[in-house]
Amino acid sequence: MSVRLVDNSGQILGLLDAAKARALERCGLQGEGYAKDLAPVATGNLRNGISHKTDEDSAYIGSNTHYAEYVELGTGKFAQGGGRPTPWVYQDGEGNWHRTEGQEAQPFIKPAVANHKSTYRNIIRDELGEA
Repeated sequence: MSVRLVDNSGQILGLLDAAKARALERCGLQGEGYAKDLAPVATGNLRNGISHKTDEDSAYIGSNTHYAEYVELGTGKFAQGGGRPTPWVYQDGEGNWHRTEGQEAQPFIKPAVANHKSTYRNIIRDELGEA
């Protein structure tokens, strides 16, 4: 009697890596969609700037607009984590002056991730073939 052992671990690891990459891409796309649904819309620039990217271990959701963090976290006395406590004035593009104490936070990235954990878990299970 002879026994022949075949090492398929490389193929298995390759299949797992491919499944992980598919799961991360699907999670990123899903999170991007949730964030776009939650983003406040004035001109559409913020919503249109929301995208995702993945690396070997993570999916990231964000926006390329320079003011996204101010919308997400708020400004002035409303800023999460502390902001300017006193009011200020500014001049808009038309020359009009405005007084403000800041803008309340309008989160769209954090809830897109935190409020849908079971969806992401199901995506990962689906790609990895778990029941």
